[in-house]
This record gives sequence, C-alpha cells and structure tokens, in this order.
Amino acid sequence: MANSASAGRSAGTVSWVTATAIVVADMVGVGVFTSLGFQVTDITSGFSLLLLWMVGGVVALCGAFCYAELAAMFPRSSGEYNFLREVYHPAFGFVAGWLSATVGFAAPIALAAMAFGVYFRSIMPGAPPLALGLGATWVATLVHLCGVRLGGTYHNVWTALKLGLILAFIVAGAAFGDAQPITFAPHAADLAVVAGAPFAVGLVFVMYSYSGWNAATYILGELQQPARNLPRALFLGTAIVIVLYVGLNAVFLATTPMAELAGQLDIAIVAGRHVFGELGGRIVGALICLGLVSSISAMTWIGPRVTMTMGEDVLMLRAFSHKSRQGVPAFAIIFQLLISNLLLLTRSFEAVLDFIQFSITFSSFFAVLGVIKMRITRPKLPRPYRAWGYPVTPLVFLAVSLFMMYYLVVSRPLQSLAGFAMMLAGLVIYYASRLLSNVFAPQAPRTVS
Repeated sequence: MANSASAGRSAGTVSWVTATAIVVADMVGVGVFTSLGFQVTDITSGFSLLLLWMVGGVVALCGAFCYAELAAMFPRSSGEYNFLREVYHPAFGFVAGWLSATVGFAAPIALAAMAFGVYFRSIMPGAPPLALGLGATWVATLVHLCGVRLGGTYHNVWTALKLGLILAFIVAGAAFGDAQPITFAPHAADLAVVAGAPFAVGLVFVMYSYSGWNAATYILGELQQPARNLPRALFLGTAIVIVLYVGLNAVFLATTPMAELAGQLDIAIVAGRHVFGELGGRIVGALICLGLVSSISAMTWIGPRVTMTMGEDVLMLRAFSHKSRQGVPAFAIIFQLLISNLLLLTRSFEAVLDFIQFSITFSSFFAVLGVIKMRITRPKLPRPYRAWGYPVTPLVFLAVSLFMMYYLVVSRPLQSLAGFAMMLAGLVIYYASRLLSNVFAPQAPRTVS
C-alpha cells in the first residue's frame, strides 16, 4: 500500500533509545507494585513466584519477536490497526484501531493518572488526587503537542529517573532490608505448584503487568531505520523490564514477611518501610509517581498515532490525520486527552479497563497468528526481520493468550461480552463509514460519446 511504503521510506526522528524508553515506560506502571500481594495468598514458594514473572517475560518476548517481523514487513505507525488491516482485512484493522482510538489508551491513562494522585499523597498528604491526576495528563499533553523532539526529551528524562530509582531500591533492599527466611532455589515441591491452577491464574495478572511490550510499534512511522531499530527497541525494552520485575519481586519477598504482603494492594509501600523505615512510604510513593509520569507520557505519545493513521485511511476521520506545525497529530492528541479526562471525572475507567482486556488480548492474538498466516500464504514477501524461534515463539504466545481469553470469559463473562460488543460496534461504524464515503465521494465525470 502507498501509505506503508511511504512510511518505510520516510526519515524518522525517533531514535532506538527513545523507542526503548517508550517500551519500558509503557510496561512499568502500577501492576508490578501491586500484583504480588494477591499471588502470595495461594503461592508461597519463592522460586515459583519469581518463575511466574520470568515466564511472563518470556511470553512477552515471544510476542515481541512476532511483532518485529510484522513491523518490518509493514512499516507504518499504529500497531494492531496496521497489522490486522494488512494481514486480514481493513475491517479487522479498523476494529482494533477503534478500540485503541477510543478507550484502549485513554482508560489506562486515566487509571495511571488517578494512581499518580493517590501515591502523591504519600509525599504531600492532603493533596487532591483528582486535580493531580488531571494535571499530569494536561502536562504530558502540552509537552507532546510541542513536537516529537521535546516530547522525546521529556519522556526520556522521566524514564531514566524511574529506572534509576527502581535500581536504587533493588540495591538498597538487597543491602539493607530485613532478611526473611525465604529461598529462591527450586525444590521438588515446586513442580506441583507450577502445574497448579493458582500459577496459571497468577500468570494472567503478570501478563497484564507486562502489557506494553509492543508500544514502539505504534510510532513505527516516526522511527529511524524501523526495520533495524524496532526489533532492537522491543527486545531491549522487554529484557530490561524482565530484569526489573524479577529484581523488584525478589526484594519484596526477601525483605518483607509474606503474611504482611498477602492480600495487600500497596505492597511496594509495605516493603519500602522494611527497607527504609518509616520514611520508606514516601520514598516508594515518589518512585511510583515517577513511573506513572513516564507511563502517562508514553501513552499520550503513542495512542494518538493510531487515530492519526486511521484518519489517513478513513474519510470520516480525516481531521485526525492532520499534523500541526510541530509535526504532531494535534487533534488526535487532544481527542485522547478529552476521553481520558472524561473517564477520570466520571470514575468509569476501571469499568472500561475490565471490558477492554478481552478485546486487547483478542487483537494481539490475531496479530501474532498473522505471522504464521503470512508465512504460509505469502512466503516470498520481503521480511527484513524474521521472528526468532519460529514457530515455537508464536505458538507459545498464542497458547498463553488463548488461556487468558478463556479465563476472562469464564471469570468475567459480562465484561468480556461488553468487550465483544465494543468490537461489533467498531465493525458497524466501519461499514457505515464506507457507505457514507461512497455516497459523498466525488463522482467521476461521464464521458460523452
């Protein structure tokens, strides 16, 4: 397609370092600081708990390998919208793009913004969480409206601060934390734990914490040498997060009694007190706030690129394709800000997150399945990068994604049904837009014989 080709030839402005920072920032949010408290209620083996996070990282890497092959074949911004459009049908791509453009990024931004306000109170008691959350979204939006260069610098600084503080916390926990009677060496009993239902269910929530490993694909058209730098950003970003996640959870377990972690949502603050004393709550609160600022920045950057690309293809959305003098899709950025702020003000973002989880997993499942489909149906198509470990890596990702969708349907049937209805609504809008485009399209002049 012409758009894909032009995207592949255009000179990008985003380096692989910034793209890697986007992957890291989009992945490291609230999840890693809250999940362990629910995992230790059913799993008490240190080895099994860390293995859970390692397995989740391996699955994320398998997805990254596959997305890198698709991105190298179809070098255009917008992630699943572009992949599903090229591999299957424009309608399928529109459904994925519809989810991303409406709530797929706005709801996580709203959740991160509200969490930012809540954790900021550990630094400054009495601060209004809602106002702080709204302020965080507005600052990120204004920065990214000023252009890719300033937005990239802003994003890289916050991500570097986040990484530095997380590493400092891991080192401090290992050196000064209260040592607990726990071992991370494997035992024979761990085999039964790993094969049990709690491990499988825990993996679902771990995968939510790893979501964002595909973040750089949404700005593919702005990336320098995308065929080379996109795989590098996905792999390096995901690998960094695996190390951080395993290290953080090891420190949580090694410094804090498991009984104090069980069932707790704010496990990072609980562990922080065991590492730094009473000051630990404020220190960890600041760490999480830094992480959330960079997460909000990443989603503010990449989400509007989906809407922008859809605007290039769909007549009804053409306004979103326009770029400002600074070279950014200003209308799309402001549109996403308004949706995220609406979700914040109505406190409906948690409900939205519940029903989009199924849809997001559904889209990534078919994107990875597309790697296998294209290998079979179009084996001679140029592939500047080929997925490492094929066909094992896509099959691993597909198996885990299938289990996640099954778990969501069984445990949250109404939310999953709502997500499916959201996808159907996107399909209806796609065909309605096609019909209107045909009606209002300029007619070709009739020739007179």
